[in-house]
Amino acid sequence: MQTPLKGACVIGQSGGPTSVINASAYGVIRTALDNEHITAVYGAANGIKGVLADKLYDMGQEDPAELELLLNTPSSALGSCRYKIADPDVDETDYKRIVEVFTKHNVRYFFYNGGNDSMDTCSKISRYFAKVGYECRVMGVPKTIDNDLYGTDHCPGFASAARYVATSFMEVYKDAQVYDTGQITIIEVMGRHAGWLTASAALASHFGCGPDLIYVPEVAFDMDQFLADVTAIYERQGHVLVAVSEGIHDASGKLIAEYASAEKTKDSFGHAQLGGLAATLAAIVKERTGAKVRDIELSLLQRAGAHLASRTDIDEAFLAGKTAVEAAVAGETGKMVAFERDMSSGQYVCKTILLPLEKVANFEKKLPMEWITPEGNGITSEFIDYALPLIQGEPNRALQHSLPRFAELKKVLVK
Repeated sequence: MQTPLKGACVIGQSGGPTSVINASAYGVIRTALDNEHITAVYGAANGIKGVLADKLYDMGQEDPAELELLLNTPSSALGSCRYKIADPDVDETDYKRIVEVFTKHNVRYFFYNGGNDSMDTCSKISRYFAKVGYECRVMGVPKTIDNDLYGTDHCPGFASAARYVATSFMEVYKDAQVYDTGQITIIEVMGRHAGWLTASAALASHFGCGPDLIYVPEVAFDMDQFLADVTAIYERQGHVLVAVSEGIHDASGKLIAEYASAEKTKDSFGHAQLGGLAATLAAIVKERTGAKVRDIELSLLQRAGAHLASRTDIDEAFLAGKTAVEAAVAGETGKMVAFERDMSSGQYVCKTILLPLEKVANFEKKLPMEWITPEGNGITSEFIDYALPLIQGEPNRALQHSLPRFAELKKVLVK
């Protein structure tokens, strides 16, 4: 164990929120506040943008009970951003500013809570600190409902979103069959390049109330085959439920969501702003079949549904933040906390490991091809075995007049 650094820490959140990202933040904040080597705990307003703007919140000024409510508060309590930091070998401007702000506040620990792009930011900052000799330990705390971070068995946020998706499909399944007229229902699930979340709809099918067809980005989408599959099932049973990932594409790589419109706006990382796929497919299916067709886009609901969060996910999200602080104080830097599954006892156990940030950043973990049916329109039982342990347990939520009581932070700015 290296000698702990004495100084403040900063926690920032970045990218798309999840229902448990604040549980990870609380893991960092609570553990850091309780550590004798960390002199102050600051939250960056809107991620790395808050660091660059020297807009930091003093988390030590927050009421402890209010902080604890972060465990069941969705979205990013400190604020998020989608800001692409330049390569330090090309432009050092942002990095010099970060060093300036950190030096001003004697920041010696930096924790960044986010997904793939956030781990890239984390890695760049860590390498720059090493290059210029600024003593600050940098740790990545994972989150993403997409479950696509490389090297970890699963990501905080995925399990709760998976539970939301599975539950929603079970409920829609029941609703879509109440009339004596047929109906085709197409539900769009988040997932740009990886189909983990869309595959979660198979959990509903496993218990008899799920989609007939599931399409994920790992397999090229064939429109003619899709229409043939839908038509065959509709003619056989009079109703069809379909799960589609927002990022499905044809054999040429063109997004199916772009069939209706060639123009898609992009974020600062160059990612197309997806959405509208279900409506596009519904219009095509209706024209071909003449059936009643409904399209549903779960959109933000699937990542904000804290009422359906998995207790396992909440506990593991907190563990990720706690582990990051303990590892940094012990001397680790330039690492991301990852999860390792242990089934040696016959029961699911989650263990934490540390991965070098450069081995995580800019790599994506796809759904294994062997977990997709040969026809490319379904998910195998191996995925069910993988996902079921992750969605277990009920959240212990605070309620106010039967509505959720979320954390209300004072957000006292550091001068």
